[in-house]
Amino acid sequence: MARRWSPAARRYGRRLAALMTVYVLALFAAVWLFKHGLVSGPAAWTLAIAPALPIIGVFWAVMRFIIEETDEFIRLLIVRQCMVATGFCLTVMTVWEFLQNFELVPPGNGGFGAAFFWFIGLGVGALYNKLTMGTAGSCA
Repeated sequence: MARRWSPAARRYGRRLAALMTVYVLALFAAVWLFKHGLVSGPAAWTLAIAPALPIIGVFWAVMRFIIEETDEFIRLLIVRQCMVATGFCLTVMTVWEFLQNFELVPPGNGGFGAAFFWFIGLGVGALYNKLTMGTAGSCA
């Protein structure tokens, strides 16, 4: 049976695709320009921040999806997924920071910041929904 997406889910999918396209382009451009030493000063700061902006847009897109979705059960699943993601992210980042504070791991996190762990947490949240509610988000 074909999965039927709500209008809100289709808009979310389009927003996510657009934001991830901008993210990939901004990231590749920033890496290339920094690698070749073509930016410095305020331009370097702006360029370094550029890939973060579409990631921030993804947070907005998820919250917008919650607002626009009319199916209360789907909204419940998305909110639960976001709550699990937030708890997962805060847990991982808190443990990592304490490991850094006691110099058990090197400074930095290899490029994996809070957003990365929040996105991993969304997957954990979807699995949690599947195991506890019987679905990860399809009412079909």
